[in-house]
Amino acid sequence: MAQDNFPSNFANLTHLDRQGQAQMVDVSDKAPTIRQAVAAANVRMLPATFAAIQAGNVPKGDVLATARLAGIMAAKQTANLIPLCHPLPLQKIAVEIIPDPQLPGYQIQATVKTKAETGVEMEALTAVSVAALTLYDMAKALEKSIQIESIRLISKSGGKSADYSSPEQ
Repeated sequence: MAQDNFPSNFANLTHLDRQGQAQMVDVSDKAPTIRQAVAAANVRMLPATFAAIQAGNVPKGDVLATARLAGIMAAKQTANLIPLCHPLPLQKIAVEIIPDPQLPGYQIQATVKTKAETGVEMEALTAVSVAALTLYDMAKALEKSIQIESIRLISKSGGKSADYSSPEQ
């Protein structure tokens, strides 16, 4: 018989069982509710790289359209990438890539929505991460020092826990 060695300060870690082993959370008793999450990331680059992307002068083609599509596709694959994520029916995935000459570079924002028993934070975070990685891949012939920064959750709503909104948006 396994010994109960689950420290009391880990009581809120739902992805661990009583022995501290990773587990998928049982959400079967929860009612489906509308849930939404928004995540963001920044991609910083040299001014010349930013200008080339804006002008459409990149050898691999349309950087922004490819990155946007990759983010959408990634959100749909989150349960295959993150071991303990539930596969979810996603009703909305929107990925925006906003030019920011002040970085210089791009701000990426993903909004994911579902009606399910668990939230979509990981799907939104996966979407912005893969969109940023794809932007890097599409532009690396111009610059290898492109930086992916500040991948973060902006907000989440729905479900039993309180809504969340980042103080830094």
